Amino acid sequence: MSKEKPNIIISAVNIFEGGPLTILQECLREAANVLSNEYNVIALVHNKELLSDSKITYIEYPRSRQSYLFRVYYEYFAFRKLSKKYQPVMWLSLHDMTPNVCAEQQAVYCHNPSPFYKAQWSDWVYSPTVALFSLFYKYLYRINIHKNDFVIAQQEWLAKEFQAMYAIDKEKLIIAKPVREIARSINAQNKQSDDVYHFFYPAFPRVFKNFEIICEAVKILSSLTDKPFKVHLTLSGCENKYSHKVYKNYKDLHQINFLGLLDRDSVESYYQKADALIFPSKLETWGLPISEFVPYDKPMLLADLKYAYETATGAKQAAFFLPDNARELAQKMKKLIDGDNSFLNPVINNDAEFLTVFSWGDLFKKLLSK
Repeated sequence: MSKEKPNIIISAVNIFEGGPLTILQECLREAANVLSNEYNVIALVHNKELLSDSKITYIEYPRSRQSYLFRVYYEYFAFRKLSKKYQPVMWLSLHDMTPNVCAEQQAVYCHNPSPFYKAQWSDWVYSPTVALFSLFYKYLYRINIHKNDFVIAQQEWLAKEFQAMYAIDKEKLIIAKPVREIARSINAQNKQSDDVYHFFYPAFPRVFKNFEIICEAVKILSSLTDKPFKVHLTLSGCENKYSHKVYKNYKDLHQINFLGLLDRDSVESYYQKADALIFPSKLETWGLPISEFVPYDKPMLLADLKYAYETATGAKQAAFFLPDNARELAQKMKKLIDGDNSFLNPVINNDAEFLTVFSWGDLFKKLLSK
C-alpha cells in the first residue's frame, strides 16, 4: 500500500454469500481495475478467502457474523478509529448501515428491502432474523443516513421509498443497476434435447425466496397435464431449517429435481438448458437471475412485484403471477408446456427519475466527482 496514494475504503463486513457476495466481488474487481493506479483500495471484509484481487488491501473482521453486537461496534465505534488512521477520500459502505466515520466523501449502498416486507408466521419460525429486520431495519437505515453524500439503491422503486421515508434529497440518490456484461455465447442449441419441458429457479433457500409456491404449483400441474416437465430447484434440504421443510414436504414429487446449491458455471449451464425461468421471490432489491436470464430470450414467469418489473426490463417473453397463488402459476406453466406463449409480453423500459449508472466504474466516477 503506497503512502503517496490517497485511500478509499470499501466496507462489506457483513457480506458472505449469495447475490450480495456477487456484487461485492464485482465491485472489488472493478475497483482494482479503475481505481488502484490512483488510490489505495482497502476492503473491510468478513472473510478474505472469498475474494482474491491482489491490488486490494483486505482487512478481515471474522467476528462480524458472530453477533449483531459486533457489527454495531464496528460500524459506530471501531470504524471511526480506522477512518482517522487512513483518512480516506471516500468511504463506501456496501451493506445498508451508515457508519460513524471521518471521510471526505461518504456513500452507502442500500440493498436490503426488509422495511418494505410484511413478515408472515413462517418467517418467524424458519427465519426469525428476516422477520425482525422487517420490523426495525428502517430504524437502522435511519441512523447517520444524512451523513452520506450519496445513497445508492438498485432500483427506482426502492429509491422512491427511501426518498419518502427519510426525506433524502433527490440529488443524493443514485440508482446502480447490477447488470453484468454478458461475455458468454448465447446458444439456444444447448437446451435439453429430450421432450421434457424444463423450468429452473436458482436461489439460496430462504423463506422469502418462496420455493414452496413452485412446489404447490407442481402438485396442481401434475393433475392438469400428462406432458412431461421438470422443475430444477437449487436446494437439497440440508442448507437450513427452511430448505429441510421444503424438501421433506415435496421430495416425493418426481417432477422436482432438488439440485442443491450450484456454482456459477453450473447455474450458467442450467440457464442454457432450461426452457423457462421461474422467479417467485417475495423480497428482492434486484433479483439477479432475472437479468442474467434475459439475454437468452426465453420465457420467464415472475412474481408480480415491483422489483421484478424493473429487473426484467428488456425481456421479450415475460409473464407475472401473484406470488401466493400456486394455481395461477400452475396454469401459466401448463401453457408453456403446451407450447402456448401467447400470454407472454415484452417488459418495456421506463424513463428513470434518478441518476442511473450501469457499471461500477461509472459509480466510482460519480462518488468521487466532488
